[in-house]
Amino acid sequence: MRYSHIIFDWDGTVMDSAAKIVSCMQLAAIKTGLPVPSSEAVEHIIGISLRPAIAQLFAIDLERAEVVASHYKQIFIEQDQTPSPLFDGAIDTLNSLKESHVLGVATGKARRGLERAWSHSDTKHYFSASRCADEAESKPSSDMLIQLIDAWQVPPESVLMVGDTVYDMQMAQNIGMPRLGVSYGVHSSESLLEHQPVGVIDEFSEILNYI
Repeated sequence: MRYSHIIFDWDGTVMDSAAKIVSCMQLAAIKTGLPVPSSEAVEHIIGISLRPAIAQLFAIDLERAEVVASHYKQIFIEQDQTPSPLFDGAIDTLNSLKESHVLGVATGKARRGLERAWSHSDTKHYFSASRCADEAESKPSSDMLIQLIDAWQVPPESVLMVGDTVYDMQMAQNIGMPRLGVSYGVHSSESLLEHQPVGVIDEFSEILNYI
């Protein structure tokens, strides 16, 4: 077996939530009186923790970013009640992986957001550990991954990081952890390949070809 553990990013990797994130961020911009960002601009910052992502997106300081973040969270939870679906094949693949691997999550979502996503998708039981944006330094820092491998007491080379953004690739690359990109998320295959992943897959189930 090539890897004993697999760590997943969440948004854009397991859950098809990019469209909802973009919509809610654009509505938050309107509510705050900021220029409405393009879909591409919002997609570029998906994966970073919320406040620094907003600060980068709108070129504002963290204090004002906190205001935008509060609007975004309100809109995400209260105004848009649409649950985001999992990507095709996710459940069958997770069932297969859980039989032979320990699974975890490293996400730019806050703990509350991940727990809500797990509840909506009934997927919490697949993952033995997770680290969220409010529990670690923001991607592309490797802090989330380091916390997870320390908790598991395994070396980075025995773990596969799976993600859709260059931030996922960077956080793994920084500590010598093997990484697998997904082409169906928010960053291009070309940008993911710059960080020397073991591969880039076009469907969630193709993870099985790399373990």
